Amino acid sequence: MKRSFSDTLMDWLRQRLPVDAITEFAEHKRVPAYVGSIWYYFGGIALFLFIVQVTTGILLIMYYQPGVQTAYESVRFTVVHVKFGWLVRSIHTWSANLMIFAVFVHMFSVFFTKAYRKPRELTWFTGLVLLALCMGFGFSGYLLPWNTLAFFATKVGTAIVATTPFVGKTVQEILRGGKDVGAETLTRFFGLHVAVMPAIFTMVLGAHLALIQIQGMHEPHGWEHAPESKKRYMPFFPNFILRDLLVWLIVLNVLAILAVMFPWEIGHKADPSAAAPMGIKPEWYFLFMYQALKFFPGKILMFDGDAVGVVLFAIGGLLWATVPFWDVRLPAGSRNRIVTYTGVGVVLMIIVLTGIGLR
Repeated sequence: MKRSFSDTLMDWLRQRLPVDAITEFAEHKRVPAYVGSIWYYFGGIALFLFIVQVTTGILLIMYYQPGVQTAYESVRFTVVHVKFGWLVRSIHTWSANLMIFAVFVHMFSVFFTKAYRKPRELTWFTGLVLLALCMGFGFSGYLLPWNTLAFFATKVGTAIVATTPFVGKTVQEILRGGKDVGAETLTRFFGLHVAVMPAIFTMVLGAHLALIQIQGMHEPHGWEHAPESKKRYMPFFPNFILRDLLVWLIVLNVLAILAVMFPWEIGHKADPSAAAPMGIKPEWYFLFMYQALKFFPGKILMFDGDAVGVVLFAIGGLLWATVPFWDVRLPAGSRNRIVTYTGVGVVLMIIVLTGIGLR
């Protein structure tokens, strides 16, 4: 009997790869199925949008020419003259914003479900690094078109970095490549955006995904004491994978609608000698920090107000990152309500400050 191509291919792969072990692992891996399991999909959404970012970024870099005299013109050429260039750029920009949003939602879902607890501390840490890298992608990529808004927003962002006590001025000069935003800044941001951060992101993402596969999906609160008959699971393959792919398809449709109906504007070319336009603000994912700093007075005792704000944000970020160590599990697996209320407060603060900043 003649064998099919798929059988021949599988035999060829089995002789070279542990196909059976991978298949057995996928078939026996289970995912908790409960009302809150919808939050599991936001990690997959962020992964899908990162794939979109890489794909569209490769297409855009084929025409992009870094440099104060060429950056804006190359982006404009891509948008105006390259077939579907405007669409690729719009998809790239929208997917960047949606990816950061998805990672934020994923982080808060992990926080509120207490999925950072032992033995998943390393998964929590790698996830926070990925969030920081996503925001770094946004900050560095924002400058690359070299338009007016991006230029002055970068000046504002790097000026805030300079208020960090002791190391702020040094870090600012490293980012800018000098005293002010210019050609060196654009070159450095381009290198960070297309080479350095993607390499680091890929390594950390690989570690993050490996930890999830090794430790399995986090089970909801109370399952550790529930009888097996009360617990519901679904097979990871094909049930969860197919649902994940369906969610990816929905996200792709939303992304396509946004890119077509609301194409990202190219703006006007940056003029470093011109005055900054009114109302320059950072991107929305930095806006809550920017708006919070505006509420600090110029001087607090003998210290600069912005410096105090940056230090407080740094302390808050450190406490947030180390929550697996100070969130002590209470008897019988109870929730720590102080941690939950803290998380709710952080979410409300971000929403309110972002809303004020957008007005």
